[in-house]
Amino acid sequence: MKDLFSTIGNIFKIEELRGRILTTLSLVLVYRLGSFIVLPGIDSEVLAAQAQGSSGSVLDILVSFTGGAFSRASIFALGIMPYISASIIVQLLGIAVPYFQKLQKEGESGRTRLNQITRGLTVLITAFQAPGYLTTQVPLMARPDSALWWTMAITLLVSGTIFCMWLGERITDKGIGNGISILIMIGIIANLPTAFIVEFGSKMEADGGGLILFILEIVLLLAVIVLSILLVQGTRRIPIQFAKRLVGGGVKQAGGRREFLPLKVNAAGVMPIIFAQAIMFVPIYLVGFADSGGGSWIARNFQDFTTLPYNFTFALMIVLFTYFYTAITVNPNQIADDLKRSGGFIPGIRPGKNTAEYIDNVMSRITLPGSLFLALIAILPAFASLANINTALAYFYGGTSLLIMVGVVLDTLSQIDSHLKMREMDGLMKSGRIKGRSTTSVSI
Repeated sequence: MKDLFSTIGNIFKIEELRGRILTTLSLVLVYRLGSFIVLPGIDSEVLAAQAQGSSGSVLDILVSFTGGAFSRASIFALGIMPYISASIIVQLLGIAVPYFQKLQKEGESGRTRLNQITRGLTVLITAFQAPGYLTTQVPLMARPDSALWWTMAITLLVSGTIFCMWLGERITDKGIGNGISILIMIGIIANLPTAFIVEFGSKMEADGGGLILFILEIVLLLAVIVLSILLVQGTRRIPIQFAKRLVGGGVKQAGGRREFLPLKVNAAGVMPIIFAQAIMFVPIYLVGFADSGGGSWIARNFQDFTTLPYNFTFALMIVLFTYFYTAITVNPNQIADDLKRSGGFIPGIRPGKNTAEYIDNVMSRITLPGSLFLALIAILPAFASLANINTALAYFYGGTSLLIMVGVVLDTLSQIDSHLKMREMDGLMKSGRIKGRSTTSVSI
């Protein structure tokens, strides 16, 4: 505990880090305030009454992603999710379309162009989703029905998403990084206290199960959190002997040394969860335009997160996105080249192409159990809800909410720790405590 308070004290002693944290908190506060600004002309009381009767819907996940802005018909109702959807589309185009492949290889200028395309696509997606949102989530009795109001409301929703996107980018550039993920995490955390209160109240009722059952639920939640941390962190290296068993090799290591490959069982982190969940929201907006029986089937099976079609599709997409994201983030050829340049090698495997093929083979095999475990954690809220845990708290038993929270918190702590280590390194260099420090300064 002493080390914890010491670390917190060191954080605020570093001027740059302190400034970044305060900037992040200020931008997050703006985001939270904006989530309470309701679109003009909407009756908030009617919306509140409708929200009380919509428990158990996939829409509740979107409500948690936006910190309640979705259910309040706020100017930030669509939040940052259209930007996530646009990012998914651009990354998929980077695999299939030569123009986007070329941009990915052009360095900073290519990334700038891709960011511009992503922003433009975000506007188009939001403009498409906004009418569906207003149709399905804002009842006629709660809103005007004039062409002027529709134009104004759609414009505000698009502008709100653009502003959320800008806030995320500012947090990334001027704050502690990962701005988009932090905005999603803040929306999720905002619902956690209410979820605990509601669950505690339900368990204290005559037929609720009592305090013991509530404590058991909390213990189970903590266990799932630990599993989620292990899953998100994965392992940063795997033993070569384990890798050889995966590919059917039997070459022994020289000298009995334990050697490792720089690979992770879950190299994709929480991104497959975010990508898959963004796609799972699409039927919600399609139903807003559908009047046929097909639309009714979608509404019945994909707006309830406890149904088999929803969970099977969600889990399958997570597995596919895990392989997809691993493929674009882990480059076996680059790893093989780095090993060769550093003088390293895999015992029994020739450097170069053979090493790259070996690493790719191993990566394909260790990604499968990682993706399946990720999918299992993601669909745990459905089982929690079926076990009579309140819907608000059930979302935190694994699922998108918990995995995103764990992933973003761990990554944010890593960012802060890197700043602290850089400061410590600067202090050591200035104090002359590092051996071999030159007393002559050279300017370039």
